[in-house]
Amino acid sequence: MNTTPVWSVDARTGARTAEVAVEASTGDVDRAVRAAHAARPALADRTLRAALLRAAADRLEARGEELVTAADRETALGAVRLTGELARTTYQLRAFAAVVDEGAFLDVVIDHADPGAQPAPRPDLRRWKTPLGVVAVFAASNFPLAFSVPGGDTASALAAGCPVVVKAHPDHPETSGIAASALREAAESVGLPADVLVLVHGRQAGVDLVQHPLVSAAGFTGSIPGGRALFDLAAARPVPIPFHGELGSLNPVVVTEGAAAERAEEIGAGLAGSFTLGMGQFCTKPGLVLVPQGPDGDRLEKALAAGAGDAPAGALLDGRMRAGFLAGFAERAALPDVGTPVAAGEAGEAGYAVKPGYLSVPAARLVQDSHRALLEECFGPVTVIARYRGPEEVEAVLGRLHGNLTATLHAEPGEQGATELLARLTPLAGRVLFGGWPTGVAVAPAMQHGGPYPATTSTGTSVGGTAIERWLRPVVLQNVPEALLPPELHDANPLRVPRRLDGHLETPR
Repeated sequence: MNTTPVWSVDARTGARTAEVAVEASTGDVDRAVRAAHAARPALADRTLRAALLRAAADRLEARGEELVTAADRETALGAVRLTGELARTTYQLRAFAAVVDEGAFLDVVIDHADPGAQPAPRPDLRRWKTPLGVVAVFAASNFPLAFSVPGGDTASALAAGCPVVVKAHPDHPETSGIAASALREAAESVGLPADVLVLVHGRQAGVDLVQHPLVSAAGFTGSIPGGRALFDLAAARPVPIPFHGELGSLNPVVVTEGAAAERAEEIGAGLAGSFTLGMGQFCTKPGLVLVPQGPDGDRLEKALAAGAGDAPAGALLDGRMRAGFLAGFAERAALPDVGTPVAAGEAGEAGYAVKPGYLSVPAARLVQDSHRALLEECFGPVTVIARYRGPEEVEAVLGRLHGNLTATLHAEPGEQGATELLARLTPLAGRVLFGGWPTGVAVAPAMQHGGPYPATTSTGTSVGGTAIERWLRPVVLQNVPEALLPPELHDANPLRVPRRLDGHLETPR
């Protein structure tokens, strides 16, 4: 039995505040997964699943003050930010309840038997999507609610009918425990077993989860090294499983000459606000910005420097991330031809505070292997300004980039080459913006929060209604008597689910 304590740590001071749990042993993980697996049949009832998601939102709101207080202490993200994150979390739980009620996610397709079909007779075919099984969810460091225990991976998995075992993030174990307790209480309040959600702690617990034979899929938000290691474990299992990992993103921005001429100050100020938001600890932070050389680019940088210089200092999520940020900035700043118009560094205050900064470099340098670090994410409040001398340099830099969650184009609507630039950015990201900044991710049915590797390890999304698709698989029932079919596949459609019947789309009201 593992007795290694799990401590809650104050993110602003690094001081331990309470022992809140113990790390799970391999046996503990086995018991957690088996308990969740045993809860699978209870989640088959879609009405109960929807009720669970709404009850979970209610319970989280009822414990909102407790959650925000604990999360603020453990992450230093601030009560205002965390109150908004709690609202986002409860919203997406209720949104998935509506998805479950509607039933379109089941993707029901019925083709009746046709003995005269050509080139061969067709049997009766009824296709729908069924839950994969137990899902392992890895909580994120930078979103202790919306991408952690009660977050989008958990909400979408429960909506799909999959029990969840969450591996808590070590940065916010107390917050994780409170949230898990609220969700387990919600399950029991609607008549479901509490073990539809189980919480475990510890690094080895994550490895054991991915390798457990009763775990059918995993959702991860975190670093490239950690996510890739787990992805490889998932693929190396005797029975490989889907691993939906969000790993890292540079989120490039291209500012055209026309946009810089028209809106230099606005763009510079907006960029400063975006890359320093939440102390730069967003997966969608713009980390590389291509800006034209010349007076308009100078105006943009002047506004950026003013905004970045005025941005407040603050603590990062933990000491390890603080050290990585400071070392990463220093490493990049030491490269040839790299300037530091606003230098990031220690804030000179008590605790773990750092101050934001940005780097500036000629775009031509970015095609050299010696400057590869500037094309890799540096977690924290820093961005890189690359000054280009023409479209050829823009293309050369874009050609060096890997996959991203977002890509942004600042151009004038009728500007020559804008259409081509937008098309050039599309293969690089899952969300392409025209204007604005990528740090806000709307919880909406059309949202795609995912992108080519290494942004994510799959083509799925972790935000929006279609996130549920990651935890489902299609099954066709052939020539099954109606008495044996689930009601969603009956001809009369008693549950009024959207479906495609003999080639025609039906959307019952």
